[in-house]
Amino acid sequence: MNERSRYPVAKFQERVNTTVRCTTCMRFCKVREGGKGICGNYANVNGTLLNIGYGLLSSIESRPIEIKPFFHYWPGSSALTFSNWGCNFYCPWCQNHSISFSRPPVESGVRYAPDDLVEMAKTFGDEGLCASFNEPATQIDFLLDTFSLGSREGLYSTVVTNGYFSRASLKALIESGCDGFSIDIKGCPKAHIKILRGVDPNIVLSNAKYAIELGAHVETVFLVVPRFNDEDDCIKWVIEKHVSMLGEDVPLHINRYYPAHKYAAPPTPLEKLLTAKKMAQEAGVKFVYIGNVGLPELESTCCPTCGKLLIARSGYEVLSYNLNNDNRCPRCNTPVPLRGRYTKKDKRWRVLF
Repeated sequence: MNERSRYPVAKFQERVNTTVRCTTCMRFCKVREGGKGICGNYANVNGTLLNIGYGLLSSIESRPIEIKPFFHYWPGSSALTFSNWGCNFYCPWCQNHSISFSRPPVESGVRYAPDDLVEMAKTFGDEGLCASFNEPATQIDFLLDTFSLGSREGLYSTVVTNGYFSRASLKALIESGCDGFSIDIKGCPKAHIKILRGVDPNIVLSNAKYAIELGAHVETVFLVVPRFNDEDDCIKWVIEKHVSMLGEDVPLHINRYYPAHKYAAPPTPLEKLLTAKKMAQEAGVKFVYIGNVGLPELESTCCPTCGKLLIARSGYEVLSYNLNNDNRCPRCNTPVPLRGRYTKKDKRWRVLF
């Protein structure tokens, strides 16, 4: 069996002189013969880009949707959550660096088929599928096949992503049935120059806007990292872009950073997170949450008009759900943007590996 018959041909590629350009994400890696792209999952074999990491997964778990975080998407449900290997960003504080900074075990790894995951989700009673832990763009071909099958079987599909898809792959992802996007906004352009050189946060926000235009549900996550993006002008930039490009109804999760991998700054002070929340609310964002601090009052949904507690959360679990059937506040009738239905269920996690 030759190399080109062992691995599927990548769906997003184009020939550029003596190289092949991967068009899966906005890195647009030019891959020479015998080489690989930045994420390690796509290789140039005899002039054709192959997805050598197809189906090689690093973890599979049944997890509550709130942990992604999704607070306005299928509340109370669970998703079969899976990851592969590699990334197209290399953040020095990455909590999942053991897989994001690793290459797929092409010769020794166990390969899963899309129907394996769909059957697992159905067996465990999950309402959907979610690609998370590392960057989903690294396994776009596998996602398109898995999400399309899952959609036919009545499962929702979501991704937790840095949002650096190419427009073509993003559109294909949504057309495959993926309609939930938890998108990390790493920081302002000034912050990116410090560490994430070559990555444009405007592209991330533009892709988030495009996903909304195509009918997807989007929630953004802003991890406030000391000495990277925690200056007031950087926080202001992120918030203003969120409002102007995505709208005041799109939920914003302002999360606490903890030291990890190669970044040793102390955890984000709670006061800084509270200040960022106040800035977002004053800018007009209706639903602002503070994550990674373990305070239920900062993770619960209140009516933006009258302040009534609508969805109480604690430990990634929905404790109470007080919306009308048409997703309106029962006190003042203010509509609350939600995708999917509320599911009350046992929140026990199931870790396969």
